[in-house]
Amino acid sequence: MSGKKHPKLLIASPEEIAEGKVTDVYFIRTRQILNARGIHENVRVEIMVKSFPENWQWALFAGLDEVLEIMEGHPVTIRALAEGTPFKPYLPVMEIEGDYLDFGIYETAILGCLCQSSGIVTAAARCVKLAAGRPVVSFGARRMHPVLAPLVERNAYIGGCSGVATVKSAEVLGITPTGTIPHALVIIMGDSVAAATAFDEIIDPALPRVALVDTFGDEKFESLAVADALGGKLSALRLDTTSSRRGDFSRIFQEVRWELDQKGYSHVKLFASGGLNEKSIVRLNHVVDAYGVGTSISAAPTVDYSLDIVEVGGEPRAKRGKMSGSKELFRCPTCMEDTILARGAEAPICERCRIKAEPILKTIMKDGKRTSQSPTPGRIRKDILAILERLDVEPT
Repeated sequence: MSGKKHPKLLIASPEEIAEGKVTDVYFIRTRQILNARGIHENVRVEIMVKSFPENWQWALFAGLDEVLEIMEGHPVTIRALAEGTPFKPYLPVMEIEGDYLDFGIYETAILGCLCQSSGIVTAAARCVKLAAGRPVVSFGARRMHPVLAPLVERNAYIGGCSGVATVKSAEVLGITPTGTIPHALVIIMGDSVAAATAFDEIIDPALPRVALVDTFGDEKFESLAVADALGGKLSALRLDTTSSRRGDFSRIFQEVRWELDQKGYSHVKLFASGGLNEKSIVRLNHVVDAYGVGTSISAAPTVDYSLDIVEVGGEPRAKRGKMSGSKELFRCPTCMEDTILARGAEAPICERCRIKAEPILKTIMKDGKRTSQSPTPGRIRKDILAILERLDVEPT
């Protein structure tokens, strides 16, 4: 042992974020100027998105809980969408009110939390929707910096993923991590049968027996060999065939499925992983039972929120291209049509459904104190899965 307790990583600590060190320098200079002039203005800022990446038609709002962690104790009031709420461009998703000097320095951190979390949640939800009821497991933590693993997999999970791979992420979520064996074990032990048999003999029998069958040989013959070795105990086979040897992945799965059924192993499910994306999920749905999705979720494009002042000292004031003043966002509970009106306006009647729309921006922090407890990741995930039934997705 070297005695070194912690590796030196290129990260900002939570304390440094709270101190405002993760900020663009022009906010420091703005604060210096306002303090020098003795200017203390109460402002309202609005967060919104003008367009989505990858031709997305909607995104899911996420990252709220981290924003509340940053802003807790500062004398601000925050209204926002509930985490997991779907929204479209040009809708206000959050409003912060307070003395600009009390929170302006945190703009960079606030946007960073919202932009990345919303991107991951939306990408996960899209994959889950396109998988049409087949489980999707988050395999993408290894594609990002390790300090981000809980962030990545928490958002993948609330986006609808049925499980996450890393131990710490599962601990944060209060669930059991998902995974069986890597190629490394197969290589060290010499073949897929030896690795699968060892897993079966040593690992907790309550865990499903899922074997990896593409390390050395043909997927069909490795699948049959493992199935013969484990018999009825075998739950699923995972194919992670490298792209250089893959050819038509769908045809490989079809061949494996056919041979398993012919030999009496129709109970064995097929699990696909390795560079999957929205289009490959759709192509494989007819023959695959579950997916492990990595980079296309963990490295999802960010949802590019902007934060702008819309009111100064109670007076509507905004830069050009931005509608000034505090706003209400109403949504019809039936058709989900949205209406933006000035703050304090009465809820409109939906022209299509002829029922009253509901305000969906709620006060979640008052003078630096949360007004209610944040929902659990499981609760948010349940809500997102329910709303996904009403959203359409075209694979990109």
